[in-house]
Amino acid sequence: MSLFVAAMIILVLAAAAAFTTRTRVSGLRRGGERLHSLPGYHGIYVFLWSAVPALLLLAIWAIVQGGLVEQAVLASPAGQALPDFDLQRDAILSEARAIAGGYQSSGFYPQSEALAPVHAAARAHYGWMGAGVAFTAFLVGLLFAMRRTGAAFRARTGVERWMMVVLVGASMIAIFTTLGIVLSLMFETLLFFQKVNPVEFLFGTQWSPQTAIRADQAGSSGAFGSVPLFWGTIFIGAIIAMIVAIPLGLMSAIFLTQYAHARVRAWLKPILEILAGVPTVVYGYFAALTVAPAIRDLGVTLGIPASSESALAAGLVMGIMIIPFVSSMADDSIAAVPQAMNDGSLALGATRSETIKKVIFPAALPGIVGGILLAVSRAIGETMIVVMAAGLAANLTANPFASVTTVTVQIVQLLTGDQEFDSAKTLAAFALGLVLFFITLLLNLYALRVVRKYREAYE
Repeated sequence: MSLFVAAMIILVLAAAAAFTTRTRVSGLRRGGERLHSLPGYHGIYVFLWSAVPALLLLAIWAIVQGGLVEQAVLASPAGQALPDFDLQRDAILSEARAIAGGYQSSGFYPQSEALAPVHAAARAHYGWMGAGVAFTAFLVGLLFAMRRTGAAFRARTGVERWMMVVLVGASMIAIFTTLGIVLSLMFETLLFFQKVNPVEFLFGTQWSPQTAIRADQAGSSGAFGSVPLFWGTIFIGAIIAMIVAIPLGLMSAIFLTQYAHARVRAWLKPILEILAGVPTVVYGYFAALTVAPAIRDLGVTLGIPASSESALAAGLVMGIMIIPFVSSMADDSIAAVPQAMNDGSLALGATRSETIKKVIFPAALPGIVGGILLAVSRAIGETMIVVMAAGLAANLTANPFASVTTVTVQIVQLLTGDQEFDSAKTLAAFALGLVLFFITLLLNLYALRVVRKYREAYE
């Protein structure tokens, strides 16, 4: 039996049991008995206890079933005759799986057609086994819930406990996902530090990750100093882009909330937020074909050596791209300031600009700082604009007319194409990602500290 079909049957049976329980408890209320919880809570309680454990078992079984079916296929006489070469064996098993599932009628390898019936039989066997386990859990949960329902049963409390478990589970998924990302990055980074000195990686100023693939092959030994990459990331995303985005975003938010007429705001705010929906590749084309040549011509006019791919071009366009992030967060924060603070300041004789500077802006600072940090994180993770407008050269320079690169661009370069995942060149991408993760974490911690400080002062 297909696990999907089993899940649908369980859902239908659980819904029928919930409806039956609700009808029975409603009959008790019509009979004059005083209920602790409404009949609907009793039905939901029965549905949750009968459906959720069975569906969880089916989900776990769906993960395990693939490995069990593959072991059964490999243990068969036809499976034992497969070649030892992993890629060819995997291709044969994949074709057998497709033929057994009806996705194709024949395969390139003759062994796959012989293995298809074995695969179909094993999948059906384990499918029925998983369905049996799920139906058993369904019956156990149904009997447990049905025996507890009654006039005095606190069904509402039980449903609320289930909701609490669901909410905690959703929170734990986010936590474990973050933990898994960190652990995977740390594991690969430790392998990288076994090949490259951490001091060289963290404080080195030369970045050239090209290495020889084999010991007998001529090639570069590689240089893994990451300082030029992180400087390029900060220079483009946190300096040039923020110089553009923060003033324009804040002034846009102040105008839209404090000075603009409601009709003007209704038109300008959606137009401004359209910038957030433009694909980054479009910004990249704009930077490469329009902004970068203009900056190069400007540099030539001023007598400054200017590259056709420059940090200034990428930073300017990136700043334009993240204006909506700063503006929207500042707009919401300013609008959330109590109107009494605004009216009180004006009543005491302050001008509109003085009220904005002395009252509204400090009160809205936590949200403004959050928007700026969100914009910085967005700029740090940007790749396409840097590739198309700033280049791939890892230069440690403060010249905005020079070509630089960022961490995310180098991660893409290191993991693009056929790579060996045990080489220092490929493992360097994970080390870069881990350091960038901790830099972003520190920025968020600082933002939380600022928000907590000013929130205590203005609440």
